[in-house]
Amino acid sequence: MADRFAPGDRVRTRALDPAGHTRLPRYARGAVGTVVEPAGRHPLADDRARGLRPDPQPVYHVRFAAADLFGGGDHSVTVELWEDYLTPAEEQA
Repeated sequence: MADRFAPGDRVRTRALDPAGHTRLPRYARGAVGTVVEPAGRHPLADDRARGLRPDPQPVYHVRFAAADLFGGGDHSVTVELWEDYLTPAEEQA
């Protein structure tokens, strides 16, 4: 199965707030960023924390403007995110 996103794609993170473990930082939920590069395929850490054995899925390095995440700053923040956390930026989170 091909990766859904490629470098340069604009993506939006899901605005989820699960009861248990997630590798999607709260400060990045619902934010729009740009895929920098793929980071391999790995089982979703959230499911592994629940004792499940998920299939590996694409993981991406996604860059966000700090101003978009924190309301200020002239730098960027890059976060490693699983494909399940992402939608194309034009779709709703």
